[in-house]
Amino acid sequence: MPRQLISSGSPFEPEIGFSRAVRSGNRIEVSGTAPIRDGQVAGTDAYEQTKAALEIILKAVEEAGGKASDIIRTRIFLTDMSLWKDAARAHGEIFGAIRPASSFIGTSALINPEWLVEIEASAQIGE
Repeated sequence: MPRQLISSGSPFEPEIGFSRAVRSGNRIEVSGTAPIRDGQVAGTDAYEQTKAALEIILKAVEEAGGKASDIIRTRIFLTDMSLWKDAARAHGEIFGAIRPASSFIGTSALINPEWLVEIEASAQIGE
């Protein structure tokens, strides 16, 4: 299978020069995904922002031919580590039974200061 680029329509994609996700063979890598809905920051709390970012990730994985259960790793970047339980709750609602490898990583800032969370994911389709 040739390399497949997946776009989410983010205005940052052409400016920075990245794709929301890239599928190469059976592997799907999803870029750092911010909590955006309808062009706006999705909510003001870590739970709602995590849900929004994960929705974007799931859509990209599905567009690349995968599904939630194909996700094998997530990386959750938080600007305030005291909010990890809120992000974990949203993550657990989707991945509680799938249980990918996951990391919560504290960072001092993200591109938009309103973003509390940004998430990356990796998926493996089939064997």
